[in-house]
Amino acid sequence: MKRIFFLSLLLVGFAHLVQAQETLRLPDAVNIALQNSLDLKIAKNRVLADSINDHIGVAGGLPLVTSTIADNEQVTSVNQKLNTGTEIKKSNAAANNFNAGITGSILLYNGGRVVATKKRLGEQKLQSDQLLNAQVQNVLADVMTAYYDIVRQQNYIKTIDTSIAASKKQLDIVQIRQQAGLANNADLFQAQIDLNVLQQSRLAQELVIGQAKTELLRLLTLPGDSSISIVDSIVVDPSLNLSAVLSSLNKNADLQAADKQVRINELIVKETSAQRYPSIRATTGYNFSRNQAAAGNILLNQNYGPTVGVSIGIPIYNGSIFKRQQRVAGINVQNAQLQKDILYRDYSSQAIKQFQSYSNTIQQLDTALQNYNLSQKLLNLALLRFQYKQATILEVKSAQQSFEESGFRLVNLRFAAKSAEIELKRLSNTLTW
Repeated sequence: MKRIFFLSLLLVGFAHLVQAQETLRLPDAVNIALQNSLDLKIAKNRVLADSINDHIGVAGGLPLVTSTIADNEQVTSVNQKLNTGTEIKKSNAAANNFNAGITGSILLYNGGRVVATKKRLGEQKLQSDQLLNAQVQNVLADVMTAYYDIVRQQNYIKTIDTSIAASKKQLDIVQIRQQAGLANNADLFQAQIDLNVLQQSRLAQELVIGQAKTELLRLLTLPGDSSISIVDSIVVDPSLNLSAVLSSLNKNADLQAADKQVRINELIVKETSAQRYPSIRATTGYNFSRNQAAAGNILLNQNYGPTVGVSIGIPIYNGSIFKRQQRVAGINVQNAQLQKDILYRDYSSQAIKQFQSYSNTIQQLDTALQNYNLSQKLLNLALLRFQYKQATILEVKSAQQSFEESGFRLVNLRFAAKSAEIELKRLSNTLTW
């Protein structure tokens, strides 16, 4: 109840956020997604449905009580001749047949089918719990990845803005020189072109950021035209270990759901096998019948009273349907196990590849940061040298390109490492926020 109240406050706060352009933090985004996700709502409904079905009555283990009432009116014509010589002739004589009863029955034995069915229903409920858990992990991973993609795209803008500032400074220097008669139009034109290209790049990058925000809003199940502001950095957890991730794969909700499917299919085998055994039911009830006729010798026939009995159904031959169903059920068990093995193989391979990416990018981050800092110093130095006519405009442009490339590479490496980290934690079912 407290969680629901908290999430409600978050949603109310988001409406204010949209209006006031406050910063959307990652925990808030995740909580909104968990509250609004349509996929999660479907998964929760499946859990609810399987919880309702997980009942001994659904398995057929509770008594059955039925009631019947029938009241029939008819009009008959009678022409009877008795051995006593008496003759009875009536036309359009009324007759009434009334029957009422209540019957209860309880299953005594059916080869253990009820027990197997009840266990299967319980396993299906546990499986739906695991599938819900898996969907939660998927929502977390999707939202986090989309969130940090926006951070990445915004870092591109920062790099472009720094380069734009350098181009403006360069253009100012060229204009001052031209006024003093120390620069030609070629330098002026080139400086202006370089600035224009960067400004176009910034506009294009703003579009990318807008589309990335729209994608995040889709994951949050919020209007795509909502205004959100994100101010954050990409911080990578460097402590992940491959052996720990692989040993935690058994916690993966998808794998646990696949394991439940094996168990479910095994129980279906037992249910199917039980069809070949006799079924025994105890029955009891109370019946009342009344027949009235205006014609004939018997004008009223009425009887009533309790009944009790035992019924036994013994399958003898049905065209080998039960046998074939049992064989198919056994094949389904094998397939469920194979599907689980395939899933484990694929997840293991995915974990190894993601860790390779994670480890490799982390190793590159230090050098990439050094190169970024050096390229920034190189750009500043090139501008200074250009100001004192010790460097050409092409040298400044080359320094700018080096700075932009190093900036883009640095943020791309951080995003790649973070994405791999998120996926590794999702695979090991340890993703939190």
